[in-house]
Amino acid sequence: MSAAAIQRTSTARHVLFILRGNPVTAIASLGTALLVLIAIFAPFLTPYDPIASDVAHALAPPDAAHWAGTDQLGRDIFSRIVAAARLDLFIAVTAVGLSFVVGAVVGGFCGYRGGRLDRWVGRFVDVLMAFPLFVLAMALVAALGNRMENIIIATAVINLPFYIRFARAEVNVRRNAGWVEAARACGDSHLSVVLRFLLPNVLPAMAVQISLNLGWAILNAAGLSFIGLGVQAPTPEWGIMVAEGARFITTGKWWLVAFPGLALMLTVLFFNLLGDGLRDILDPRMRT
Repeated sequence: MSAAAIQRTSTARHVLFILRGNPVTAIASLGTALLVLIAIFAPFLTPYDPIASDVAHALAPPDAAHWAGTDQLGRDIFSRIVAAARLDLFIAVTAVGLSFVVGAVVGGFCGYRGGRLDRWVGRFVDVLMAFPLFVLAMALVAALGNRMENIIIATAVINLPFYIRFARAEVNVRRNAGWVEAARACGDSHLSVVLRFLLPNVLPAMAVQISLNLGWAILNAAGLSFIGLGVQAPTPEWGIMVAEGARFITTGKWWLVAFPGLALMLTVLFFNLLGDGLRDILDPRMRT
């Protein structure tokens, strides 16, 4: 058996060991995988058109025809929840991926070079984190306009400081390590040292932050939509659905808020618990 095959087998055994020893992580992994599958196959899983109105059946409680009931316009809530999963996950993954790439590269080079650039970037990050991040996202969307690309940009900006600070600190610790000195002695450029050696060495630890930020990004997108600065109706989105259903809570129409709120809560919970599991999987001290 080749060394690569042995390594893959060892990694698979370690992952299974962690999942068997921590049922919560296993449930979070299955829940996250299910969420991704729902988002991918959403058009095939919706029994009704998520934006088609049927006023004759408006505010109908959950039954065999409409598993999660209907809203004030007669739209099937289950179909809208499934369709919203694709939109919210797309916003979160795109925004977090953008902030991760930019933050890792900027933070990595700052931590490697040090000096004035490192101090300037550090002060910039401190200024960003001095603002309440959701308020900053509100200000950016209000200034740029509440189009989807601007929501993604605002969500990426508020997540950017986490990756810059993390990459900067981790690379700064490793920049004078023996294997980095060996790479420089072999003639590798500074760009090559950062991109080929330093960043790949810190990326596994940053994966935990990615999982946590995905949950925050979904909450941020839903929060912006809830206050009217995010995705606009009639597009199905969890924040919009909660905002629209909140007007009917006092009349006993609990399903308008309960089901989209439950979907939002479970999604964020799965991503947060998955982050804890990734920390155990990627921690070399947990290997047996």
